[in-house]
Amino acid sequence: MRLISVNCGLPRQVTWQGMNVTTSIYKEPVEGRVRLRMLNLDGDRQADLSVHGGKDKAVYCYPIEHYSYWQAKLPDHTMNMGAFGENFTTEGLSEETVHIGDRFTIGSAEVVVTQPRMPCYKLGIRFQSNEMVKRFLDSRRSGLYLAVTLEGEVGAGDEIAKLSCAADSVSVTEIVRLYIAKNLNNDDIGLVERAISLEALPEGWKEYFQEKLNSFNS
Repeated sequence: MRLISVNCGLPRQVTWQGMNVTTSIYKEPVEGRVRLRMLNLDGDRQADLSVHGGKDKAVYCYPIEHYSYWQAKLPDHTMNMGAFGENFTTEGLSEETVHIGDRFTIGSAEVVVTQPRMPCYKLGIRFQSNEMVKRFLDSRRSGLYLAVTLEGEVGAGDEIAKLSCAADSVSVTEIVRLYIAKNLNNDDIGLVERAISLEALPEGWKEYFQEKLNSFNS
């Protein structure tokens, strides 16, 4: 597994459907080594801290393997690294095989997987399409967020090495499926209960899944 590109961006104002919007969705590759801190990378900021950023969303990763899919779906768009607002464009980190709570080293930093990305309307701004959020969710190509457990320096080309696997965890792909499912079935209940028990999964996700369980049992 490898870090292909480190991408940073600062908040900027754009016009979308007649409104002025502040967004940090626009990321650009940076050269050299970058300090990864508990809340973000040096040179990177989040525009709306009520829904972006924080310790559980310090870094957003998106697999380079998904780029060919989106290039075929969106042929009129140039797919430079950072196109999806990701801080890390990665190789070998699959949502199907990576689980909540898995720990990795990247450069001299250590990180833990916390959650998938649930896109907001600003992804639509980036691709100039109101349909992009739905298309992104339907694709199941969510990418994933990392929390930083040890600050350090990272750079393009760094190996991403697994430190440990979370015991009895749930994959990022399954978390997305359970999140958007309109109804749970009997086979899903055990997965949801496991998700709620995961230390690395943020409280907001646990509360959401607990509500789903309560609805199923009522």
